Amino acid sequence: MKHLLAGLDRLDDFDDIIDVRTPLEYADDHIPGALNAPVFSNEERARVGTLYRQAPFEATRLGAALAARNIANHLDTTFAGRPQSWRPLVYCWRGGKRSGSMTVMFNMIGWRARQLDGGYKTYRRATLEALDALPAGLRFVVLTGPTGSGKTRLLHALAQAGAQTLDLEALAAHRGSLLGARPGVPQPTQKGFDTQLAARLRALDAARPVFVEAESRKIGAVAT
Repeated sequence: MKHLLAGLDRLDDFDDIIDVRTPLEYADDHIPGALNAPVFSNEERARVGTLYRQAPFEATRLGAALAARNIANHLDTTFAGRPQSWRPLVYCWRGGKRSGSMTVMFNMIGWRARQLDGGYKTYRRATLEALDALPAGLRFVVLTGPTGSGKTRLLHALAQAGAQTLDLEALAAHRGSLLGARPGVPQPTQKGFDTQLAARLRALDAARPVFVEAESRKIGAVAT
C-alpha cells in the first residue's frame, strides 16, 4: 500500500506504526504491520467509560493516571531500544486522547512521532472506499466449476507459475463451500478480512489479469 490515506506521508516514511487501542480493538482489526501498545487495557477502558457517564471529570483524571502509567511501562519495555532518529506513526480509535498522549510523550523525548488524523475510523473508511473503487480497475479471470473440481489447486498452480492471483479463501482462512473451516485456524473478523483484501487489491498490477476462484457472497462467516 503506497499511501495510507490521501494527503498522508508514505508508510515507508515511518519506522513503526503504533496502535494504542486495547487488545480487543486491535484483534478486531488494525493497520497491517501495526504494533499494539495499549494506553488502556480492555478492563481499564471499560472502567473509564463507565465512570465517564457518571462523572466526566473523575473519569478524565483516572484515564490520565492510567495512561501515564501504561505509557511509562511501554517506554521501559516495548520502546526501550528505539534510537533517537526513530519516527513512529501513532493511532487510536478516533485520533483523540489516547494516541495524542502517546504522541506528545514521544515528541517530548525527541522522537519524530506523528498522530494519525481521525485514527482507525478514518483508516476504516478509506479501506471501504478502496474496496468499492479498486476492483473496477482490474481485469479478473474467474475460475468456475463444482465443488471438488480442483479450482483451488489450479489457482495455486497459476500462482506458482508466476500468474497474478487473488486467493479469497486464504484471506478468509476458510476452504469455502462444503469443505468448511480450516481446523485450528480462526477466521478473521469482517473488518480484518476487509483490511487484508484491500491491501491485496492495492498490490495487484492493473496491467495484468488477476485469476480468482468463483466464490459465494460469503466464505464461512465473512462476506466477500
